[in-house]
Amino acid sequence: MVVIRLSRGGSKKRPYFNVVVAESSKKRDGRFIERVGFYNPSAREGSETLRLESERIEYWQSNGAQLSETVDRIVKLNAKGPDGLVAMKKKDEAKALARKNKKAADKAAKAEEAVSAEEAAAPAEEAPKEEAAAPAEEAPKEEAGKEADKK
Repeated sequence: MVVIRLSRGGSKKRPYFNVVVAESSKKRDGRFIERVGFYNPSAREGSETLRLESERIEYWQSNGAQLSETVDRIVKLNAKGPDGLVAMKKKDEAKALARKNKKAADKAAKAEEAVSAEEAAAPAEEAPKEEAAAPAEEAPKEEAGKEADKK
């Protein structure tokens, strides 16, 4: 089966994607049939972020090629023009920020639970120590009294 998907390039933390037509059995960055565009998510403002050859994508789709989920999303945004891509970046950043805030809130909640669990466990541990300490103090007095009786 033929798919239209992204092939990753670029360096660590700075991805650059080629939009390629390839056999689905081939590796992500492996051999491909045709390059039909590129997508640079880390492009600076004012530089070209996305370029697709729409005619070639339509040709491959008419011959049975399937779009990956990400490429499908990018193709739809490309149809909207540059405003669509800017909106996508803002939406993705908002999602990432929401995910980050949720993770921080979960971490804070777990920390609060741990502190409250420690506070609840601390008085429970202290009470048996006091009870255990009292009979231990009394026992030597009784022994001392018994020793006096024996003499």
